[in-house]
Amino acid sequence: MLRYIPLVLALVAAPAFAQDLATGDAIKAAVSGNTIQGSMTSSGPYAEFYAEDGTVKGDGYTAAWAIVGDTMCWTYEGAEQDCWGVKIAADQVTWIKDGAEGGTGTIVAGNANNF
Repeated sequence: MLRYIPLVLALVAAPAFAQDLATGDAIKAAVSGNTIQGSMTSSGPYAEFYAEDGTVKGDGYTAAWAIVGDTMCWTYEGAEQDCWGVKIAADQVTWIKDGAEGGTGTIVAGNANNF
């Protein structure tokens, strides 16, 4: 019986975690026309402006962003589209990939870095 407890806990926790994720509409409202700056676990610090036309502007590069269902997706030059769930709490975002937190950021109004 003890060997089933982790499975039961995982099943109970999964719906609660999923409820914390923002909807596609909420993500778009928070991100569009704003800058997010923070840090990703795998790649370190970032700052990007998300233009309303779906363009991402960073320091020396551009890319594309889109909302697909209830995820935010990026397409960088030479890479396939990469989609993440998002937790939003006031001006704070947490990026979620495969059920794990992969980074955080702060939403700053407008194109704060003039990208």
